[in-house]
Amino acid sequence: MKAQIKPKINLEERVKLQDVLPLKTPFSMLIEPSDKCNFRCKFCPTSDLKLMQATEGRNYGNMNFDLYKKVIDDIAEFEDNLKIVHLYNQGEPLLNPYFSNMVEYAKSKKYINKVATTSNAYLLNKELSLRIIQAGLDRIQISIEGINEEQYFNISNVKIDFNKLVDNIEFFYKNKKECDIFIKIVGNNLNEQEKNKFYNIFGDICDYIFIENVVPIHSNFEYNLDNNFIDRELSLTGEKVNYVSVCPQIFYSLTVNSNGTVSPCCNDWSRKLIIGDANREKIKDIWNGDKLRNLQKLHLSGGRKNHIACSSCGVPIYEAIDNIDDYAKEILYKINKMELENR
Repeated sequence: MKAQIKPKINLEERVKLQDVLPLKTPFSMLIEPSDKCNFRCKFCPTSDLKLMQATEGRNYGNMNFDLYKKVIDDIAEFEDNLKIVHLYNQGEPLLNPYFSNMVEYAKSKKYINKVATTSNAYLLNKELSLRIIQAGLDRIQISIEGINEEQYFNISNVKIDFNKLVDNIEFFYKNKKECDIFIKIVGNNLNEQEKNKFYNIFGDICDYIFIENVVPIHSNFEYNLDNNFIDRELSLTGEKVNYVSVCPQIFYSLTVNSNGTVSPCCNDWSRKLIIGDANREKIKDIWNGDKLRNLQKLHLSGGRKNHIACSSCGVPIYEAIDNIDDYAKEILYKINKMELENR
């Protein structure tokens, strides 16, 4: 197998947040090309069409390209380069017909170090692959939902041509240039033989590969899965869960939803964490705004459980890579001091 077995997060070069917070520039931004999806996965809120229609701010569709360019242009106002723009959030990014143009526009800016995306890859035909590669995409994370068509239907409620999917990914790999390919699958319902088959099918057509767990991270969402499907004692990467009080994500990342509203968290599927609107506000102003600062201070003061969305979110339990709990008072002091100096 050519691929390295590694999780999607690079732990080797990770900065210690307690040493650098508060940040003048976020490390990363997620920009959502589309909030709709061509799959109906049982573990994803976007799959529930009635729920999406009933949720204010969802079911919008594709991001307007002019809005996208405005967001990318706004990033230039930060003091430092943005480490990465991830063109993905709650939907399938390749549904946006301007996706390759989005990649190309972001890559044309010297103040953005890398551009990445996450996709189920079913729309990744040869023509689109070449356009995306030519645009300069640095990394694509591909979510596989089964090792055959039956498993895909059981998980994603769609009928696919599995061989076609594999062929398209192989074509991308053979033509990828400098683009890294990461492929992962949820392993909750796979036996050892099936896990080995996953590695055999995809291990030679990607750079990195991993088997993840489905974890209950979405707040106020009822998973359409059997009770024994999710092991609540294991994290996304299969380690024992580690409860984190302060969610680190809201200190280093921003998410721009397809309609232009801005969340501090990529897990804000219900849009209960809106801190701004990129249609009428500058991204830097939102990053430095009172809504985000107040949310950060709430977490640092031990009040995460008092927030309507954060209280039942599973990210701090199952997906948090960083742990700044022991430094909460110190970071809160630095934020308060910075606010006084900026008055």
